[in-house]
Amino acid sequence: MTDTPSSNPILSSGARELMKWLALLSMTGDHVAKVMFGGYVPVVSEFGRIAFPLFALVMACNLAQPGADLRKSIRRLLVWGLVAQPVHALAFGHWLPLNILLTFVLAAVAVHALTSNRQLLLLVAGGLLPFFVDYQWAGVGFVMLGWIAFRHRVYWLLLPAFAALCWANGNGWALLAIPLVLALARVPWAVPRSRWTFYLYYVGHLALLAAYALWLR
Repeated sequence: MTDTPSSNPILSSGARELMKWLALLSMTGDHVAKVMFGGYVPVVSEFGRIAFPLFALVMACNLAQPGADLRKSIRRLLVWGLVAQPVHALAFGHWLPLNILLTFVLAAVAVHALTSNRQLLLLVAGGLLPFFVDYQWAGVGFVMLGWIAFRHRVYWLLLPAFAALCWANGNGWALLAIPLVLALARVPWAVPRSRWTFYLYYVGHLALLAAYALWLR
């Protein structure tokens, strides 16, 4: 694949940061509904479907920026994904699928394989291992298509990415992310970056849910 980086992203740094906070909010509601309320809370659970596409679009856009360090992103996601996995398993009562950070690890590895023309690595990261992670092939493929869309300005590729995600969810609520992203892209948001806050929050909220789940048992 020809590497022609985009120097003017459709999503500003501030918009991406705001998207992460909105995704954190929707993800938290969805997780609380699953662990504390039997799996479903009206509106909250539907709102939770926008968490993954928001996170995935932010990641895809970040990886598409000139000078993005794919190896560093992979290492950081892998470390935090491994830290989160035990509390994720305790909170939800199962080890598989693995948590979403490990889905993003595979997506970043697959993007790295695309940029370096490593076909075997692409087959493993994008074809075989997604079976074990949350959102499986739809999740890994969403980030990959998003990366191509942002990197090469072929934004129509996001349509099959969303279609696959809706199929994996069994509903179309993830499509609510589209008008939200389009609205955020129009405003020059000034939101400071908080690189480590997301990872600490992710592990911390899972630990609290795990403690609650253990208390119930």
